[in-house]
Amino acid sequence: MDVEKIRGDFPILERIVNGKKMAYLDNGATSQKPQQVIDAIVRYYSEYNANVHRGVHKLSEESTVAYEDARRKIAEFVNASEEEIIFVKNASEALNLVMYSYGMANVNAGDRVSISIMEHHSNFVPWQFLAKKKKATLEFIDIDANGELAGLEKASGAKIVSILHASNMLGTINDAEKICKVAHEGGGVAVIDASQSVPHMPVDVKRMGCDFLAFTGHKMLAPTGIGVLYGKKELLERMEPFLYGGDMIIDVKKEGSKWNELPYKFEAGTPNIEGAIGLGVAVDYLNKIGMDEIRKHEIELLSYAIKEMKDEVTIYGPLDARKRTGLVSFNVPGVHPHDVATILDEEGIEIRSGHHCAQPVHERLGLESSARASFHLYNTKEEVDRLVEGIRKVKRVFA
Repeated sequence: MDVEKIRGDFPILERIVNGKKMAYLDNGATSQKPQQVIDAIVRYYSEYNANVHRGVHKLSEESTVAYEDARRKIAEFVNASEEEIIFVKNASEALNLVMYSYGMANVNAGDRVSISIMEHHSNFVPWQFLAKKKKATLEFIDIDANGELAGLEKASGAKIVSILHASNMLGTINDAEKICKVAHEGGGVAVIDASQSVPHMPVDVKRMGCDFLAFTGHKMLAPTGIGVLYGKKELLERMEPFLYGGDMIIDVKKEGSKWNELPYKFEAGTPNIEGAIGLGVAVDYLNKIGMDEIRKHEIELLSYAIKEMKDEVTIYGPLDARKRTGLVSFNVPGVHPHDVATILDEEGIEIRSGHHCAQPVHERLGLESSARASFHLYNTKEEVDRLVEGIRKVKRVFA
């Protein structure tokens, strides 16, 4: 990977913040967008803006082709078929879709639903709601001292096992194949939140064996407002729609309506056409570099960051970079994470502070919040050095 060449594709990385060249280390929240994605969105609105699937004129035809071509690219990216790829606005909507359309129909009083304590709220609250609504039991898989899953086997027998592939707080990469195997051996279905894995490493839904997989575009160089739900065809065909109206209908009579075929049955109304097109171009960009190369780069960067930071801060999650995705959550002893982030911002270093939409795992660790530096393919060791020097400044200020 030629990181400097890659950085040249991201105009925002030239931004000056507080008189300093910006070091953007908040990719776990959202990634930056390459010029290729920006240009594709401008081209759509400048040249062929029209609604999809509904018109026979030239612009509608071009818009439809581009929209469906993006679906094909994404299906290939995760090794799925096109009819198994549902466009949604983000991973949160994808997980809610599974909860409403599959969970409400299949979970009954007394059934068990298993999630982990490290879940993002988007894969926590929907199942909490479902369990309460259906009088089911919501169980939590704990973590060990290294921030890795402990006792996954306890999830066997749950009607739904929904666990993230990689933690947005601990960085932990969970064994998704094992999660799916445990779910299936107990007669349940496996739901994987891949929001923090699909942008950073190869993901193959067939090899993984999941029944559903959710991820979001804005963390993988694409626009906001576009996400993806993968679902096995046989399950999607049995499920009722989540939303109604527009493109998800094939026939409407006074007596009743018929739903469209997959994947359109779950895509009500005018979709985020520009977002899908942008996501398709983002996938092209990632593929050109290679997900294996991106993963290798992030492991090297993460190893360096952990080595340089471990004597300065308290780091959460596995210390082996091969066991985690490209982020480091940490605390400077005696300093609130918001103060850490504020002082780093003065140095042009952009990180996240707070509970990262993962309050339960913070509580499990006895924390209210943490600071988080998260990396992507365009970050460098020089930026890690700046981060470490910024942390030392924080410690001097609060000494």
